[in-house]
Amino acid sequence: MIRYIVLFLFLIQLNGYSQNISSNEKPPIFPNCKAVSLDSLQQCFDKNIADYMFANFKVPQNVLEDNYKGKLVVLFEVDTTGHFRVIYTDAIYKELKDEAKRVFKTLPKITPGTYNGRNTFKQYAIPIQIPLVKQEPVIQDLRREAEENKVSELEQAAKKEYERLNKSIKQYSNNRFSSELNVNFIHSDYARFDRAINVIGSNSHTAAKPFVYSEVSKYYDFEGEQNKLLKDKKTKAGKKLWNEHLIQLQGENYWFTIDPVLDLQVGKDTDAEFNSTYNNTRGFVVQGGLGKKFGFYSSVFESQGRFADYVNRYSESLKAFGPDPAIVPGRGIAKRFKSDSYDYPVAEAYLSYSPAEFLNIQFGHGKNFIGDGYRSLLQSDVSSPHTFLKLNTKFWKIKYTNTFMWMKDVRDEVVEDKAFLTKYVANHYLSWNVSKRFNLGLFESVLWTNSNDRGFDINYLNPIIFYRAIEFESGQGAGNALLGATAKYKFTDNINAYGQFILDEFSLSDIKAGEKSWKNKYGYQIGLKYYNAFNVDNLYLQLEYNRIRPYTYSHNTIVLNYAHSNQPIAHLWGANFSELILIGRYRLNRWFADAKLIFGNRGLDYNNGTDSFSYGADLYRDYNDRPFDNGVEIGQGIKTKIFYGNLQAGYLVNPASNLKLFTDITVRNFDPNATTTSTFSNNTVWFNFGLRTDLFNWYFDN
Repeated sequence: MIRYIVLFLFLIQLNGYSQNISSNEKPPIFPNCKAVSLDSLQQCFDKNIADYMFANFKVPQNVLEDNYKGKLVVLFEVDTTGHFRVIYTDAIYKELKDEAKRVFKTLPKITPGTYNGRNTFKQYAIPIQIPLVKQEPVIQDLRREAEENKVSELEQAAKKEYERLNKSIKQYSNNRFSSELNVNFIHSDYARFDRAINVIGSNSHTAAKPFVYSEVSKYYDFEGEQNKLLKDKKTKAGKKLWNEHLIQLQGENYWFTIDPVLDLQVGKDTDAEFNSTYNNTRGFVVQGGLGKKFGFYSSVFESQGRFADYVNRYSESLKAFGPDPAIVPGRGIAKRFKSDSYDYPVAEAYLSYSPAEFLNIQFGHGKNFIGDGYRSLLQSDVSSPHTFLKLNTKFWKIKYTNTFMWMKDVRDEVVEDKAFLTKYVANHYLSWNVSKRFNLGLFESVLWTNSNDRGFDINYLNPIIFYRAIEFESGQGAGNALLGATAKYKFTDNINAYGQFILDEFSLSDIKAGEKSWKNKYGYQIGLKYYNAFNVDNLYLQLEYNRIRPYTYSHNTIVLNYAHSNQPIAHLWGANFSELILIGRYRLNRWFADAKLIFGNRGLDYNNGTDSFSYGADLYRDYNDRPFDNGVEIGQGIKTKIFYGNLQAGYLVNPASNLKLFTDITVRNFDPNATTTSTFSNNTVWFNFGLRTDLFNWYFDN
């Protein structure tokens, strides 16, 4: 290596060299140089070495006989004691090397070089011309030369850095499909790969959503399926419109994409007094990865809209503290726009990191879901986005999901200094593939507030502890704990059954007594999925039944109810209902069609001044206001029958950004057996047409 350094240094043609030195540095000093000025010390040292070499160096006889003309290079150092030492010699004759070493051994001890007043090593290189001639000193200070070359190399590298980054850009290769980013949770889109991850024998875990791309890609070929949808477009504009992200960039160990977000809809509600419904959303979504283990995602929406009349009324019933008139369900607080519309900005973002193959950590602002059904009785995505920290740990036949959430109670009664009350939620969900057909899941959740200024209680940070025990230790009323379970059984690759059970409070003695006690607060779900139904490829059918007893998810301390931003955390309808859902989905290339039928029975409160009891549907009512302790049954209060039907069909414009052109029709019949100011018969037909970047679930089936 030294040989190459030497050759590099001396390939630079130097016809005489003397190094200027700084005031804090001195070269070694020969006795006859002590009187010279500081800026001439180096030249004096160089001249002494050159003269000594000319006077004492003897060219070996064989070199003379060969009439050799060339150069001998000697690297040497003057140590901290002033002695000379040869480090390296470069010549084609061994005799020249030996002679150089002999001559340097005869050099006298001199005053060593110094740096900041301290003795230091100094290294130099000298070329000796053969045949020997008296020459001008050409001695190089190697340390200084190395420093100067280093500075020069760094400067040259800096000048080329921007150009090098441009050259490092590669062709975009859909790294998203193997990344640690989430597959956006949309029921209709998840149906595309639901069969692939549920075949008999797979060790997949399908309840905790959204899924990570790297997890699903083991079972489903995202890129291959997307390539089947690509259109043969030659122009850049055509590719961007039909096939690609607006901006997609990939380089060494990084990639990112940027897409516009649109949700432009116009429709007609036959039951409304206004002329039309509409939604006008503009925004952008940025997603990318750094290396293979880290991903980031951000979406920002600016929206104005007016929905079907029943949705508008529901939105205004969710109104938070302050002047804003509504909360758009699933989105967030809405300002008034014009006289009868809403302006509702929303932002979602998260960071995803997998430090090891068995662990994924996410921190962000968004939603999560637990379950295999259309609804979840444990944790759903029907409420507004919220801050969360999630850990997914997978090993053997187990996947363990810990989710810590920061939520809000936005009612007037709990606001302090115009700030909403923070509610903390911690969930544990353990999924176990008991066999190649059967999966069992165990769930526990606890919700608490900043009582006694305890803030985020570190007791609940323990990922493997039982929340019920901690709740008792923290004191009565310190939190609200729930237990749950899930199950799934695969009859065939095309048919599987699933279910959920949620337990808020339970009295075995009351169940045995047969008195239907209010204390028995629980609910359950059973469902069936049929893929490639009736041997029709890509036809997906789903049947689901949900039933939740009154007062489930509620609490005698209202702030401890299982709700966020005036919306339930679990089922959209809260409690005190039963529901049957039929869903059909079909895809053919870029075309899609979805149908949904919901038949429900709900029990609602009167709130008419005469009857102000809580019948168990409204999670924000104190269940101590119940009308009776026994004889509690689903549908008590205002018995209400609900029918909801929706048919949507459309065309996938761009599979990269999930831009869809769609039209749908919604039929809703709301039929209570009593009429109040807030509960009355309502029959709606809502037509809609639009262009939407599909990134999340809308739930208009309230």
